[in-house]
Order: sequence, then structure tokens, then C-alpha cells
Amino acid sequence: MNGENRDDIKRGLRVAIVQKQDQPTGKLTEGVVEDILTSSATHPHGIKVRLKSGEVGRVQKIL
Repeated sequence: MNGENRDDIKRGLRVAIVQKQDQPTGKLTEGVVEDILTSSATHPHGIKVRLKSGEVGRVQKIL
């Protein structure tokens, strides 16, 4: 699962996201999903989520 399908992402799931400012380097941030921000069923760059820490980014990996 690579984070492109909204059905794969649930609140409380541990994921690795890439934040907007980290997209050029690909630096990943790990955390727990608080909210799912993407409304469409899929997104080619990853579903956008907010982590419990408040960070926002697109899911790259489901841990």
C-alpha cells in the first residue's frame, strides 16, 4: 500500500508523509493520522493527511 487510495488510510494509522517543503528532498515524516484531508478516492501523489502532531503532508508509506 503506497498511500494513493483513500480507502487504505484510516485515522490512527501510522504513516510516513512528505510535507510540502520536503518534496524536493523527499524527506519523510512519520506519525499517526488525525484527519484525512483529500476528498477524492485516489490521488497520484498520495492522500493528504494531518498527523496528530499537526503536520500536514501526502502519505508515501503505510507503516
